[in-house]
Amino acid sequence: MSKHDLLFGIHSIEAVLNNEPERILEIFALKGRDDERMNKVISLARRHGVSVSFVGKNKLEDRAGEESHQGIIANVRAARVKAEADLDEILNSTEQPFLLILDGVTDPHNLGACIRSADAAGVHAVIVPKDNAASLTPVVRKVACGAAETMPLIQVTNLARTMREVQERGIWIYGTAGEATQALYETNLTGPIAIVMGAEGSGMRRLTREHCDHLVSLPMAGSVSSLNVSVTTGICLFEVVRQRGL
Repeated sequence: MSKHDLLFGIHSIEAVLNNEPERILEIFALKGRDDERMNKVISLARRHGVSVSFVGKNKLEDRAGEESHQGIIANVRAARVKAEADLDEILNSTEQPFLLILDGVTDPHNLGACIRSADAAGVHAVIVPKDNAASLTPVVRKVACGAAETMPLIQVTNLARTMREVQERGIWIYGTAGEATQALYETNLTGPIAIVMGAEGSGMRRLTREHCDHLVSLPMAGSVSSLNVSVTTGICLFEVVRQRGL
């Protein structure tokens, strides 16, 4: 990861200003835009001593490339990548862990959407493999709408080993698979739990599947055989929320 990143969008920039303002080096805002949401972020930046430059639309688009910038871009110090030691710390301080494991989700838009759903559902950490998976890019942060700045994303070198270590802590792992005979809604999801989602198209890898305690599926009543991974993630996470009565 580079030492500096670009951050797009009001929600993402506001989240960093609220949680890690020291990471923001400078902000570029669209000249002439005057609305409550933008003014709130500009005021927050100035309170933290962050330089704000007002530029034309073309300059913003040059910096953003093909990404939608919502009229504001920040140059930020790259966030520290969290690893196994950070997961240990989270689990040590959590009585009833709730984890999301993504096995090789490569689309940054899907990863961002999954992080956003995880944050909304009260997940304590999202675990991803270090290789062959999307990481915290500016696109992921923008799609997550600020959730990427507060939701721990743990990158691990060996996903199967991490799953074993999670199980040793008394956390049950439920993998999602279309061919599973046990339906999500017939499964007790009230205890310490990790939900595993497979990659787009190919699903979970064999080794990941073998390390799950149970496989569950979503009942599909229509003509399609599967849903987008971020949609399935949201459904599964909020079934846990429903059963826990949070």
